[in-house]
Amino acid sequence: MNIDPAAFERYRRSPNDTTTLPRLLLGTAIVVLFWVATTLAVLLGGTYSFVLWQASTGAAPPTGGAVQNFLASPAGILAALASFSGIWLGLWVAMRWVHHEPLSALIGASRRISGAGFLNGLAAVLITSLVSEILLYWLQPEITRGAISLSSWLLFLVPIVALTLLQTSSEEVLFRGYLLRGLANRFRNPLIWAALPGLLFTSLHWSFAATAAINICVLASIVAFVLLLTLLVYVTGNLGAAFGAHLGNNLTGFLLISHQESYNSFALFNAKPLEGAGWTTSDAVLIATIGISSSLLTILLLLHPRSPLKVQPERP
Repeated sequence: MNIDPAAFERYRRSPNDTTTLPRLLLGTAIVVLFWVATTLAVLLGGTYSFVLWQASTGAAPPTGGAVQNFLASPAGILAALASFSGIWLGLWVAMRWVHHEPLSALIGASRRISGAGFLNGLAAVLITSLVSEILLYWLQPEITRGAISLSSWLLFLVPIVALTLLQTSSEEVLFRGYLLRGLANRFRNPLIWAALPGLLFTSLHWSFAATAAINICVLASIVAFVLLLTLLVYVTGNLGAAFGAHLGNNLTGFLLISHQESYNSFALFNAKPLEGAGWTTSDAVLIATIGISSSLLTILLLLHPRSPLKVQPERP
């Protein structure tokens, strides 16, 4: 595969002179502040409303804390996804008042999302996710029908897709946009501009409910997926393909087959949760192998010259 870096060079050079390292750190702090504030507002407000609703129905409160019960409910999942709007708000403030650039500058040098790249990234990951789920079923065939009915699933389909797009796009515009673009503008070494945002993103996925072996295997799979997302930005100079790929990955888990007990309210099928007991070290190695292979296959689908889903670099 021959990769022309011209599109990424245009994207890397697009920031103005205000994108210094101190301003980048200040902007990141602003984003984190807005993210935490939005999350707390949604969490506390949603939990309070959830407790009042339970009291009004006369239902016995379930075991566990009120916050945990709210987050495990369908309304809690929707609220958790909506809390990622804080990242977009924080980035808007940082770009406007710290860097004096429009928020759209983070999307690409053209300041427009590549529609073709988005669709190709989405299609490729949906295909490889299906292959991955088949292999995971071969490893652990304990799949049950989810609690949600088909009619309710169809009713929530559009809101879930919209909120998942909000969540995944906010993560991409922060980690593969704001941080990657800003660091690449100041440093040429990819171990800085690519690895640092990628490691930060990966570390946020550590689960205290899972075993160390499962955590390591999941993080290894996420590292491979981060490599895929970073490559898409490098090849295209645009976040469109990364938006689509990330959306396809998360939609599979939210709507089709869930591997997390805390996020299975809207999934048609539930697999054995990764945070559950009974996983062996060999299982963890196989899970990591499947995840890494899926990302490599996605890279092949999106970057191979003969692939019908090959993404194109953004033109000047």
